[in-house]
Parts: sequence; structure tokens; C-alpha cells
Amino acid sequence: IRPQQKRAKERDKMLSEIKKGDKVVTSGGLHGIIAGIDDKTVLLQVSENVKMKFERSAITSVIATKE
Repeated sequence: IRPQQKRAKERDKMLSEIKKGDKVVTSGGLHGIIAGIDDKTVLLQVSENVKMKFERSAITSVIATKE
């Protein structure tokens, strides 16, 4: 139970720290750059003129952060 709680806390921390410009991967394997953030959703730019809205929980990992 303890390792599962630790992973959940790390995931919650990662989702709360994402910001505009971060490169992320969704649970469906889609790679994109965060173009906007709401309370429960994020807007991902996946191509030059293509932006898609996803639930925040769909983000599985952050590849690179904007410095």
C-alpha cells in the first residue's frame, strides 16, 4: 500500500506543477506542448495549427520543462 501511495503523491505533484510550454505525453501516447491550462483540462499543441483539449489526468509524464 505504501509504494502505491508514494506513486500517487508523485503523480499529483507532477500534475500540479505542469505549466505552459512543457512537453508532455498523454495516456494515449500523444506527444505535445502545453498551450493552456484550466482547472481540470489542458490544451495541448500537437502540430503547428492543431490544439487539442485533454483532461489533466490524461497526462502520464513530462518530457521536458520550459525553463
